[in-house]
Amino acid sequence: MVRDWKVFSVATRLMVTSVVVLLVGCASEQLPVLPTATIHPSITKDVNDYRYIIGPGDKIKISVWGNPEGSGSYQVRPDGMVSTALVDDVVAAGRTPTELSRDLEEKLSRYIRDPIVSVSVDNFVGPFSEQVRVMGEAVEPRAISYKEDMTLFDVMIEVGGLTEFADGNSARLIRVIDNEQRQFSLQMDDLMRDGVIEANVDILPGDIIFIPEAWF
Repeated sequence: MVRDWKVFSVATRLMVTSVVVLLVGCASEQLPVLPTATIHPSITKDVNDYRYIIGPGDKIKISVWGNPEGSGSYQVRPDGMVSTALVDDVVAAGRTPTELSRDLEEKLSRYIRDPIVSVSVDNFVGPFSEQVRVMGEAVEPRAISYKEDMTLFDVMIEVGGLTEFADGNSARLIRVIDNEQRQFSLQMDDLMRDGVIEANVDILPGDIIFIPEAWF
């Protein structure tokens, strides 16, 4: 399992590198603009269907009704597993909190009669498919965990905004739609420096944002 995660991590870094090359190479092309902040089911699944997927590094809270000794906060290990006070090595990564709850109920039924388990995520990290990656001229370029109804403005708050060298209106977003990578232009200078609310757009899990440096 650990080896699988390492291979996936390497593959993801290679994909990000290829994305940067693709974005830079297409800088002069006219790209479509994403719609303003409203979800369009024709582009992707409806936001109401979104469910968070647990990933390595997430801190989760497990509550077993009427059994405080079986409850507690735990961190998902790099191999995607979690061990609780009563159950060892349960697969958490790649599951929703509800799915993990049902699995724990099944395993705990060996020790507790009709257990009722709830799982919540206290500290989000998530797998790469649930992250939004920001590269280039952001104050703190990094991967951040996707949150429901997230917009471009929300993302830029997370990464500290644009640097003074950023060419925000030449920024690019890459998104996988129907198993195909597509690029969109972003007007981040308009949004962050001029307050043009129409430049705010929806961000989805897995999006990659590249902000180039301005040519003075």
